[in-house]
Amino acid sequence: MISHSHLNHLEEEAIFILREVAAAFERPGLLFSSGKDSCVVLRLAEKAFKQRVSGNEFKGKLPFPLVHVDTGHNFPEVIEFRDRRVAEMGERLVVGHLEDSIKKGTIRLAHPLESRNGHQTVTLLETIEEHRFDVLIGGARRDEEKARAKERIFSHRDSFGQWQPKEQRPELWNLFNTRIRPGEHFRAFPISNWTELDVWLYIQRENIPLPQLYYAHERQVIRRKGLLVPLTEVTPPEAGETVETATVRFRTVGDMTCTCPVESDAASAADIVAETLTVTVSERGATRMDDRTSDASMERRKKEGYF
Repeated sequence: MISHSHLNHLEEEAIFILREVAAAFERPGLLFSSGKDSCVVLRLAEKAFKQRVSGNEFKGKLPFPLVHVDTGHNFPEVIEFRDRRVAEMGERLVVGHLEDSIKKGTIRLAHPLESRNGHQTVTLLETIEEHRFDVLIGGARRDEEKARAKERIFSHRDSFGQWQPKEQRPELWNLFNTRIRPGEHFRAFPISNWTELDVWLYIQRENIPLPQLYYAHERQVIRRKGLLVPLTEVTPPEAGETVETATVRFRTVGDMTCTCPVESDAASAADIVAETLTVTVSERGATRMDDRTSDASMERRKKEGYF
């Protein structure tokens, strides 16, 4: 029998961090990709700043907009869920389009089907500058990847949007140094101390809506380098590859060019909790092609300003 009591502590810590963000900064934004982690952070923000009416219904407005960087290669189901969820909540959504960065010439692709995931940094920093955000709230967790495990809850970014691992500020006794100079900003991670299992336990407990991609469904896939690559217009089969239909679910949702599902029959949050208890590889390690380029790929991207 799994005890859920620790979720109360994690929830209280996350709500405290969210309220610290609102108190310390003038122009916050909440990164909302419609992924499971950002959906959990969104529910925590509702609890932090709204009045709960009943069940999943909350009254009031968040003190900051939701922010999404749209690569143009997102799964259609995710974009549909994003727009529907924002409309249901009546919140403001700020979208930075990677296509706009391409048109401006700040992003140049080597070829049309190149993965756009790594290029998101440029559009993100342009969105921060345009809307003058001084902090962005994200759903990163320390158990996802080695570089994320090194990052503080309040992560300082310099005037170039870059993260400097060796110059991070101490966070003793939950005292956060939020001083910034003009042009700088912060990233804040309220669920840093959560695990993938914690996230799914919370989704189950709170009945948090998610895109259906997270649950078992049939999909055409290609087996490539130990991963199941979803068949899409931007991930066609290569010469000699066979397309097959498999029952899969996504452990994480991102750019179609680098996000892969896993074989699974888990059709509910409870099923996924049971499945997650047995896994030995993080969701990024099991499903993200872009994180397999090198052990330092994520840290390099974060230094450049990635999420």
